[in-house]
Amino acid sequence: MNTVIRNVTAADLDRCYAIETVAYEGDEAATREKIATRIATWPEGFIVAEVDGEVAGFVNSGAAFDVQMSDEAFKELIGHDPQGPNVVIMSVVVHPDYQGQGLAKRLMGEFIERMRGMDKATIHLMCKEIHIPLYAGFGFAYIKPSESDHGGMAWHEMILTL
Repeated sequence: MNTVIRNVTAADLDRCYAIETVAYEGDEAATREKIATRIATWPEGFIVAEVDGEVAGFVNSGAAFDVQMSDEAFKELIGHDPQGPNVVIMSVVVHPDYQGQGLAKRLMGEFIERMRGMDKATIHLMCKEIHIPLYAGFGFAYIKPSESDHGGMAWHEMILTL
């Protein structure tokens, strides 16, 4: 299995959208338009794992000076500032055909290193309770249950100080 982690390109839009919709439940998945906006607005904060020439997963994000995790508009990068020291991850997703092979861990490790290289101060994310231990393994600290009810689900806020 030949895996390359690289920045997203506009040509990856349809595959990323397909992965998002198959891997997330219902309204939890970002729309094609939101993914297109994230690719066009801040490709530096959007990396993909390509396995044998096919995108198998990705991490995307935005940056801000002030982070409000329950701000739904930020998912469309309203308020995004590439100079912001704080990064907000919006999706960490691997296509079901590639899950269980360590791709999410590779993506997260690479993403964290890239954000360190960009001199970012923190990385924020929201996750389901089941994923708290996964992110804690990368050094994320639990903050609190989130006020967000995105997709009608319960979320938990976490932070990694770089």
